[in-house]
Amino acid sequence: MTLASELLSNRARLTPGREALLDWQTGRRHTYAELNTRANQAANFLREQFGVQKGERVAILAHNSIAYVDLLFGLGKLGAIFAPLNWRLTGRELAFILNDSQPRVLLVGPEFVEVLAELRGQTSVEHIIALEGAHIPGAGQYEQFMEGAAGREPVQPDMDEDDPYCILYTSGTTGQPKGAVLPHRQVFWNAVNTVISWGLSEKDVSPILTPMFHSGGLFVFLVPLFYAAGRIVLARAFDPEASLSLIVSERCTVILGVPTLFQVWMNSASFTNADFSQVHFFISGGAPCPPALIKAWQQATGLALRQGYGLTEVGVNCFSMTAGEALAKAGSVGKPIFHSRMRLVDAQGVDVPSGDTGELLIAGEHVCSGYWNRPEDTAAALQDGWFHTGDMARQDEDGYFYIAGRFKDMIISGGENVYAAEVETVFREHPAVADAALIGQPDAQWGEVGMMIVALKPGEQATDRQLLGFCRERLARYKIPKRIEFVSSLPYSPYGKVIKAELRALFLPPG
Repeated sequence: MTLASELLSNRARLTPGREALLDWQTGRRHTYAELNTRANQAANFLREQFGVQKGERVAILAHNSIAYVDLLFGLGKLGAIFAPLNWRLTGRELAFILNDSQPRVLLVGPEFVEVLAELRGQTSVEHIIALEGAHIPGAGQYEQFMEGAAGREPVQPDMDEDDPYCILYTSGTTGQPKGAVLPHRQVFWNAVNTVISWGLSEKDVSPILTPMFHSGGLFVFLVPLFYAAGRIVLARAFDPEASLSLIVSERCTVILGVPTLFQVWMNSASFTNADFSQVHFFISGGAPCPPALIKAWQQATGLALRQGYGLTEVGVNCFSMTAGEALAKAGSVGKPIFHSRMRLVDAQGVDVPSGDTGELLIAGEHVCSGYWNRPEDTAAALQDGWFHTGDMARQDEDGYFYIAGRFKDMIISGGENVYAAEVETVFREHPAVADAALIGQPDAQWGEVGMMIVALKPGEQATDRQLLGFCRERLARYKIPKRIEFVSSLPYSPYGKVIKAELRALFLPPG
């Protein structure tokens, strides 16, 4: 049986004194034995003090900290479910997720006390725990609960590899987020696949610079390196200069970033003199990485910048390539990982020939079990064991895959997925708006930014500033369009759908 919760326990048994994690903010270094003890303490106090049982959810609203590691492995030992919250979302968006997942306990960091006050009127959570000294009336402090808890392994309930381990919410194409249910087997096999396919070992060191409410922050390197006995350097947030210093001083060997992050690094003052001699490879994920950036990075550093591909639902590390292939096949995401199956199919579900573009379907133990409380969405995404990604791809004659676009109506801005339906729904709520359509506009810094095309109701008036102000109260900042254009009416198909190709031809430059 492949329980992801056992990875840390087994690693602590095999290499208890090996350094596992440096908390960059506090400067404290933790061995595997210490991390496992912390996970046990978290599990024990959550069950004994708050009654958390198998299948119940625990959420966290906080910046990166060691508490994420405590909860990820501690809750797994109980058979409970970890449900981290995207702190970039507004109170309204977070309220929907909390009401959908119904966590028994919510942990809140000091930066989000005001958000919690807003949430109290929209949702109810039975227990609140304060992190890092956050002042929350009536809430106990996480650190005090940890100090008073036993460090012994908790008694585990009967568990199965298909039991839910995490619920990670992704933006929904229908206007509401969907909770992808990640079972134990998915997290375990993502670790196995990554170690085997990417050649990781106990000598590897990786920084976490991306938010840990994301699957990338939790699963690209954290769990795989713990499986391989490597080391993690945990940063609270991304800072260009500080992160370069971290990579050099801690001699990091494998580094994850999004395309925007790599561009910011290249523009930073410390980049030219940064010593990357210890780095095995960099990998870009979250959004398509421009081949020009891959080549510029290699020219500037002499090191490979690989392009990765993954989804919360199918695992964050789905392809692999060597350093040499990263430049020779710039634009490719590589070949499928070791324990995985992939197909490219047309609209009728028929496999397309090599060189043709089709929808990417993925099967394997690293695929999620569906969506929380969404049986219809689960049935649509998972068909006969194959997960329909909604992404278009092609495979060349050498077996390398290239992501060609998206069937789903979505843009990716700075590594964040922005679904058009969600943003359009908010615009339509404005009393002056008759209809609205979001398209992606190329942007040198963010890859893509949103452009909203708006048709107003007859006799109504609204400015772009007013509409953007309306959005700021309802959407996370990264979802808010950067440009608004007004039209008298939108182009519709005979089936009543907006013809976005016509809008792109009208408002975007050729190509």
